[in-house]
Amino acid sequence: MKRKNYNIMIAGVGGQGTVLLSRIIGDAAIKLDLKVRIGETFGAAMRGGSVHSHVRVGEEVYGPLLLEDEADVLLALEPLEGLRRGVRYLKPDGIAIVNTRRVFPMDVNIGVAEYPKVEEIINALKRLCKMVLAFEATSIAEELGEPRTMNVVVLGAFARVAEETEAPFTKDVLREAVKGRVPPKTIDVNLKAFDRGYKIVEEILLQRRQ
Repeated sequence: MKRKNYNIMIAGVGGQGTVLLSRIIGDAAIKLDLKVRIGETFGAAMRGGSVHSHVRVGEEVYGPLLLEDEADVLLALEPLEGLRRGVRYLKPDGIAIVNTRRVFPMDVNIGVAEYPKVEEIINALKRLCKMVLAFEATSIAEELGEPRTMNVVVLGAFARVAEETEAPFTKDVLREAVKGRVPPKTIDVNLKAFDRGYKIVEEILLQRRQ
């Protein structure tokens, strides 16, 4: 049974397409005759600063921002940013989808801080929620020749998760929403990115059942 209300936290850094991803999901919700509220929070204005989007979907939703422990799913375009948002927003029975490619923040680049191992980040997320699906989405986008489609790879992964959970989305509606938001000349590569993300999570879930 699909939930009447569903909350999504999208975490990343500037330049990764966090805002575009939230808009695609919002468009999909509207296609399903659901109400949607979207809120964004930006860190440093420069490229590479922290960015996270709140997406609230349902029959009745009002304020745009999630409360603590309210996210049904976390879409982490960058692992450390995902953990930062997951600690605050993920439900204990939530799901985290994580792109494992790291983007070092300024304090790491200048040597005043250390970036945790990705394995440590994943293990921390596993303690916060019921399921973590982690894979290198950026590499998939690079293989397709368009690194900027990484966010759509993650969206495809979410489409597969939606089929397994109470998320009020379908693969077809999310895929159609991609077509309406990306530049026309990039539709084909974005749809390939979506399908690759969907397939990789399908493979992960199959392996876990064996």
